[in-house]
Amino acid sequence: QLETLEQEEQECLELKPHPTEKSTHMVSHQHGMTVTKTLQEGQAEPQCQSFSYSQAELRGLLLEGASLLLLRVLARRHTVPPGLVFPAIDTEGHLCTSSY
Repeated sequence: QLETLEQEEQECLELKPHPTEKSTHMVSHQHGMTVTKTLQEGQAEPQCQSFSYSQAELRGLLLEGASLLLLRVLARRHTVPPGLVFPAIDTEGHLCTSSY
């Protein structure tokens, strides 16, 4: 069983005059997972949001790295089982589903 313990994503947009930097930090803990989103536009103070999800909500969670591995396995098998749906976290840090 593979499990994501921690994941960090960063995105930088060099838009003049206000460059934008977005980051998402996900960390697993015994009660579930905490997702922290940070947005900084230009010289403004960073805006932070945090979301916490329980172990029950995250059962079967498929994050970006695991999704890439799954896609490779499915490609090698040349088949996708019907109704293949997993919980995932969207770009805003909210729980959603990922269908294949």
